[in-house]
Amino acid sequence: MKKLLLTAFLIGTFSMSYAQSNYYNDYQRSITDINWQSVVADLLLSTTQANQINNLNSRYRDYNTWNKVYVVEPGRWRNDRYSELERILGREKYAQFKKRYYRGQNPVIVYNVSKNDYKKYRKQQDKYYKNQEKYYKKQNKHRGHGHDGDWD
Repeated sequence: MKKLLLTAFLIGTFSMSYAQSNYYNDYQRSITDINWQSVVADLLLSTTQANQINNLNSRYRDYNTWNKVYVVEPGRWRNDRYSELERILGREKYAQFKKRYYRGQNPVIVYNVSKNDYKKYRKQQDKYYKNQEKYYKKQNKHRGHGHDGDWD
C-alpha cells in the first residue's frame, strides 16, 4: 500500500512539475520571441520605459525564482506580465505593440493555448472551411458551372 501511495505521489509531483515547466517555457518565449530593442525603437520609448522593460524581462532569471511566485497558479504570469507591460507602455503604445508583435491579439491569449483551446480553435476552423465550401458550391451553381464546385 505504501508503494502504491508513494508511486501516486511521485507521478503527481512529476506531472505537476512538468506542467509548471511548460508555463515557464511559455514565459521565457514571451521574452525571447521578441526583439525588445526594436520594440523600444519602433514605439519611440523613453529611456525610463526601456529600462523598465529590461527590468521586467530579467525579473525571473531562472525557473526557481519564477516558480516561487507562480507555484500555486502558474498561468497567472501572463496577466501579471502583460498588465505590467501595458502600465509601462501606456494604453496607446501597448495597443501598437499588440498590433505589431501579436497581430492585434492580446498576448495573454497567445500564451494561453491549452489542449482544450486548441480543440476549440480546430472546431471553429473546421466550421469555417465547411461554410466556405458551401459558399463556393453555391457560387459555382449560380455562375452556371456544370460541376458542384468540388475542391481539387
